[in-house]
Amino acid sequence: MFSLFKKALGINDDTKKEDSFVKKSKISKELFEEILLESDVHYDLVERLLESLPSKINRIQAFNSLISLFHYDAKEPQENSPFVEMIIGVNGAGKTTTIAKLAHHYKEQNKSVLLGAGDTFRAAAIEQLSRWANRLDVPIIATAQGHDPSAVVYDTIVAAKARGIDRVIIDTAGRLHTQINLAGELQKMVRTANKALTGSPHRKLLILDGTQGVSGANQAKAFDEMVGIDGIIITKLDGTAKGGALLGIADSLKMPIFYIGTGEQPQDLIPFKANTFVNSILDEIFV
Repeated sequence: MFSLFKKALGINDDTKKEDSFVKKSKISKELFEEILLESDVHYDLVERLLESLPSKINRIQAFNSLISLFHYDAKEPQENSPFVEMIIGVNGAGKTTTIAKLAHHYKEQNKSVLLGAGDTFRAAAIEQLSRWANRLDVPIIATAQGHDPSAVVYDTIVAAKARGIDRVIIDTAGRLHTQINLAGELQKMVRTANKALTGSPHRKLLILDGTQGVSGANQAKAFDEMVGIDGIIITKLDGTAKGGALLGIADSLKMPIFYIGTGEQPQDLIPFKANTFVNSILDEIFV
């Protein structure tokens, strides 16, 4: 994994900032606090991460403190065929692009993929997902704007069963989570999926904009109350985003982070591994 933390601090191989930030075997608690705050970890969380640490901190102590935020159970794809995922999130979070990235990721694993254009609220959403399907050469079940999204869910899953598809990825409407009618719509889509294939959707993934901070956490909690979220994909963690946001998200939501998005291309999706992420932070601090 590339170093989100290094980009957050603006430390590049061709800058002179390295001269003023020398890696050490131990650092002071004050310096660790400053580093975390600079990487956009909110103050209350920083204080909790520091409270059990000594005045001089080594790498193992820092690792144990940070990794404690990622103690959750992650639901991995089982042998269900098809394995059905429902993608949830507000408009602008990168939902449709993330669906394309997931499709590309599964194709790289030699899995067959079928998309379901379940966001029938916006014609643009159907068109955008259809373009991605064409670009990636994956089939899609789509209908016209305004049609019942639950019907799309049902037709997509039935088609996947008939065709022997490995992975089904279903888009959903991205209206603001405060709208009551969206909750009813999502709940109906979940019930319909279970009717089409018992136990599905097997995973409900929430797409969160990594630059939104507290707003993203509030979205996640609202959607979780609606339908129960199984995990998160964080988008827009490119060179301008600060990796510390992941620590705050993990702490406030207690939900697994499955992937992070780092760009606009289909390959710009990285499976999230907590150990790798924490070590990428510590690699920039400790020798």
